[in-house]
Amino acid sequence: MLKKTENSTLKRLKSHYRLVILNEDSYEEVIKMKLTRTSVYIFFCSIFVLIMGLTASLIIFTPLKYYLPGVGYGNATEQRAYKELKVKTDSIENALNNQAKYIDNISQILKGEEIKRDTSSLALPDLPNATE
Repeated sequence: MLKKTENSTLKRLKSHYRLVILNEDSYEEVIKMKLTRTSVYIFFCSIFVLIMGLTASLIIFTPLKYYLPGVGYGNATEQRAYKELKVKTDSIENALNNQAKYIDNISQILKGEEIKRDTSSLALPDLPNATE
C-alpha cells in the first residue's frame, strides 16, 4: 500500500495542467501555459529565495542597518553614549531609592515608630583574633 501512495504522489507532481487566462468580454485567450506541480513549487521557492536575498542585501549593503535595533551595527560613539546614559540612569535610580528610604525613615521617626534597619548590606569591621 505504501508503494501506491508514493506512486500516486509522484504522478500528481509530474502530471501536466493547463493555465489559461481569458479576456472576459471576448473570451479570447490572453495567456496559455502548461504547468506541473513541481514547476510551480520550484517557481515559488525561487521567488522566496530571491526576496530573502534582496532583503538581506538591502540590510547589509545600505545604511538601513543602522536603524535596525538589535542587529549590532552602529557607531562606536553612539554605543559609548548609550553606555554612559545607562550608567547615569542606574545611578539616578539608586539615588531615588535611597532618597525614598530616607524619607520613609524620617516619617517613621516623626510618627514615633521603631525604625527597622537592614543590616544585611553592612560590612562588619575586622576584629582582632583572641588568640593573638
